[in-house]
Amino acid sequence: MGKGRLKIALITGGSKGIGKALGTGLAKVGYQVILTGRHEKDLKKTVQEIVSLGYQKPIYYILDITNSGLITQTIDAIAAQFGRIDVLINNAGIHRKGTLDLSEKDFRELLETNITGQFLVAQAVVPLMKRQRSGYIFNVVSRSATVGFPGTGGYCASKWGLRGLSESLYRELTPIGIKVTALCPAWVDTDMANRAGSPLAPEDRIQTQDLFHTIEWLLNLSDGACVKEVVITNPLSL
Repeated sequence: MGKGRLKIALITGGSKGIGKALGTGLAKVGYQVILTGRHEKDLKKTVQEIVSLGYQKPIYYILDITNSGLITQTIDAIAAQFGRIDVLINNAGIHRKGTLDLSEKDFRELLETNITGQFLVAQAVVPLMKRQRSGYIFNVVSRSATVGFPGTGGYCASKWGLRGLSESLYRELTPIGIKVTALCPAWVDTDMANRAGSPLAPEDRIQTQDLFHTIEWLLNLSDGACVKEVVITNPLSL
């Protein structure tokens, strides 16, 4: 990615949980972090917290990843300011309990956010990475994309779809210098896990820092090494 040049990392769903932790970690190691999310109050709070740690001040954009027009505007603005995006972390997503008891509305929202939204962001960013002839895309998927858990069929379906999209991108883009990795963690210690009813105590869950360290390791691999997906599980929920 070129030593000595400021590296640009775009993180969707960057104001809380996994996205916030990844943004903080990348800012710590010298990236210009760009956060997106739907709520400006949460984005501002995260930016302030990162700055208070002495790291490069992140930029933020209010973004609903189901809005293709707004995605295009956001990526165009980033390209105009920085000329490139080195890392895309497709992290924004939602969780809903239920399988056939899900309402049609909830099922469609799961697919619209967890698959279509991720697709739209990648669709907007990849042309820029192709012009750069470099880049790294991390799709934050879930262990629910590897196991069809009972009671969460809608969520599992959306994440299996994202995992399939990620593998297709991996096979299409890696040969031209753009790496793609699907991150498939089990229960992570976040507010979303609390709302989803995680059976694990917070200390028994994957920590958000574990995901940052995973990404940091992947970013430091040589150009000759590529990783399609990483599945991270909990000792108590194998």
